[in-house]
Amino acid sequence: MEFSRFNNFLVASTVLAVFIAGVSFASNTDNFFIPAQPASVANAQNNNQIIPSVPLPPPPPKKLANPPEIIKAVYVTGWSAGSKSYLKYLTNLFKTTEINAVVVDIKDYSGLVSYASDAKEVKKYNLYNNAIPDINALVRFFHDQNVYVIGRIAVFEDPGYSKARPDLAVYDKTKTTDKTKPVLWLDNHKLSWLDPASEEVWNYNVSLAKDVLAHGFDEINFDYIRFPSDGKTINMGFPVWDQKTERRVVLKNFFTYLRQALPDDKLSADLFGQATVNSDDLGIGQVLEDSLEFFDYVCPMVYPSHYATNFIGFENPADYPYEVVSYSMAKALKKEIAYKNLLENPTINLAKLRPWLQDFNMGAIYTAEMVKLQITASEDGLKNEYNGYMLWSPTNIYKIGAVLKSTPK
Repeated sequence: MEFSRFNNFLVASTVLAVFIAGVSFASNTDNFFIPAQPASVANAQNNNQIIPSVPLPPPPPKKLANPPEIIKAVYVTGWSAGSKSYLKYLTNLFKTTEINAVVVDIKDYSGLVSYASDAKEVKKYNLYNNAIPDINALVRFFHDQNVYVIGRIAVFEDPGYSKARPDLAVYDKTKTTDKTKPVLWLDNHKLSWLDPASEEVWNYNVSLAKDVLAHGFDEINFDYIRFPSDGKTINMGFPVWDQKTERRVVLKNFFTYLRQALPDDKLSADLFGQATVNSDDLGIGQVLEDSLEFFDYVCPMVYPSHYATNFIGFENPADYPYEVVSYSMAKALKKEIAYKNLLENPTINLAKLRPWLQDFNMGAIYTAEMVKLQITASEDGLKNEYNGYMLWSPTNIYKIGAVLKSTPK
């Protein structure tokens, strides 16, 4: 069962109200312009007087010069990232814990972009909410503290672009009588999806990623890279997908397209936790091996609460965070090794494994110790291939006790 990340925002909106109510991160310096000259300036020009120069905005930030080898990240919504009070919370987190990276929402479940992106389609359809009023200042804020910045893009679950371009969206076959006027198919959360086979959709997300990278982000994280799974899927119609090509092939084509379009950038992909242990595509097109050649990091969401009853013998897997995570990551590593052994060119660099871990209550009350057990399990499961982790909390508040800096003995 997937714990829909849509639910996270419903929880987070209440908890984070104290941070974001009436507060913005910084004044907007992204939209500088030179105003029309007032009469006084025109007169000064005529009289050969010195005219004060209009200051230009600083150049966009560059990527972090020395990124950490082991990424230890926390998830941050766009609204949290735009809150001065919440950023103070993060500063304290960076000072007192081992956290050295953030995953910031660029495009979330709503399909709206967190800042005024220059991506063509975002501007054309006004697909932004301005949760982050100054994206450059935000990146500088993190980089000044030597924090690695990852931009998260929810790809195919996208109500915003679906409404702007219904011709590219999954439609409801039972309600659509005219395909030129499709009725959008909705999942159990009343959210609409884009057709995963559409190259126009691929290009839209690539253009957004390029704009994010131009603002100094160190990595792009692609989420919801799958076919829909929740809702009356039998009613789904696709404007592009022929429904004959395997779902996994559609997604692998998308992964290939991403890497070709962004050849030198750090990219990561979020997969269901079950992809670490299953041999099928989970009915949504996700096969771990299909992603390994195209991303720098593959990030299974190995939340113990998401595994079915009796997974590896546990009636409630959520009660066994260490066992579930260590088993899953060891299986993922075994899959990667087997895949590499089959390659004709064994020198090809494959993605590193970096899991999402659970810091929220579902299936069990998650204490700092239970969060810490998942981190230890990631290290033990991956051994020499351990590359860090990312913590997911819908409230964006984290169990500090799980990630405190170790004190020298």
